[in-house]
Amino acid sequence: MKNHLMLAVLAVSAHASASTADSGRQWLAGDHHVHSEWSVDWDHSTTPPTPVRGGDSPYSRSHNAAQAKAFGLRWMVHTDHGGPGHAAVTRDHAYPALVQARADVPEVIQFNGMEFDVPAGEHASLIIAPGPAERDQLVAAERDFSRSEPLQGSRDTEAQMQAALAYLRGLSPAPLMFINHPSRTATGVGEWGEVTPDELRGWHAAAPNVLVGMEGAPGHQAIRTERGLYRNADAPTMGGYDQMTAQVGGIWDQMLAEGMRFWITANSDSHVNLRDGGRDYDPGEYSKTYTWARPEADDILDALRHGRMFTVTGDLIDALSLRVTAGDTSGGPGDTVTLAATQTMQVEVRVRQPTHANANGQHPALKRIELIVGGKGDDGSVQMQRRGFDATTWSRDGEWTIARWSLPVPSHGGFVRVRGNSTGAVEAVWDAPGDDPWQDLWFYSNPVFVRVDQHPNGS
Repeated sequence: MKNHLMLAVLAVSAHASASTADSGRQWLAGDHHVHSEWSVDWDHSTTPPTPVRGGDSPYSRSHNAAQAKAFGLRWMVHTDHGGPGHAAVTRDHAYPALVQARADVPEVIQFNGMEFDVPAGEHASLIIAPGPAERDQLVAAERDFSRSEPLQGSRDTEAQMQAALAYLRGLSPAPLMFINHPSRTATGVGEWGEVTPDELRGWHAAAPNVLVGMEGAPGHQAIRTERGLYRNADAPTMGGYDQMTAQVGGIWDQMLAEGMRFWITANSDSHVNLRDGGRDYDPGEYSKTYTWARPEADDILDALRHGRMFTVTGDLIDALSLRVTAGDTSGGPGDTVTLAATQTMQVEVRVRQPTHANANGQHPALKRIELIVGGKGDDGSVQMQRRGFDATTWSRDGEWTIARWSLPVPSHGGFVRVRGNSTGAVEAVWDAPGDDPWQDLWFYSNPVFVRVDQHPNGS
């Protein structure tokens, strides 16, 4: 563990343009979707239904935090799901358990949260900023807006979701929300279920500082029959990632090309670990979201809110620097760089692989890096450019693997992101029953946005 933390600290040197704002920042691994014994079951023989502790997960919050620490995480969010009258469980049991977990495992920064039952949708990770109001803010959000909270009647309407977002955007400090497993209910390629691209756009537009992204790689990766619990055989995950993220030029790229600051994450959705007969990995055991932040709760939330993060499975990499540069202007994930249309932009990615074995005892090979540039064409359609690198075309600088690409600034602006894998695959392929997730590892960055300066000479 000491070696792992030291490697994370050394990652500071990978950030090409350290500034005052970046002082003290490092890559901190975390997980924003973790269940505990307070994801209760319900005894419906009583009125109201009685919560049954441990119904959906046997683990205490302290246990989950200890496992997160063991697998190298520096932060995590406790996200138990709701149900009829669950706000009282949150208030009286789950929140005291969070306080205890913080005392038991102080090395892991722990956030108050829940798996919010989205009205007119499915699920989302709701993350509350730490502070004296953190308990009451979460209780009110669940009690007043969660789809599954009422004992009678229905809240499953778009108007209810808009009311929830209005409440959340009015809180100070602002909370965060990430849509969970967005395509899990899809019935085919581009055939959406309970979460649609238009809903994502609308929810983000209603609270752009709160609803800032989605799970790019869902949890439940340990189950071999239906990776991520994407049960429809016509709409599985792709290399463990949701189809909205994994398809180049797909929904995520379309949203980015529209200028939406909409980010992706990866997490465990841990309920019951594989070793205990479940279908999940522990927090950090397989999936990680790395935030470029100081080891402080506020700065971790700031990184999540503004896209300073990358995702990875199986510890394929543990540090990443993506820079888009032209002249004296440079930016990384979450930034917007303003460039003249006549300029050539230099794209550079540096990634580092861990020296320690992953949780499966492997030192996975990195076989492909792909730089991806997107934007709108003259006709308004999404235009994508891609360039792949392997050991014959990338370069090395000590522990860093480096890929560079010089290309014209997109004429209407756009974005730059990077991904890579352990298989050498050019495309993420549909996951099939029986696939070993440890043999198909990926990382994805969040984007750097490129804005075209319409008046480069001050005219």
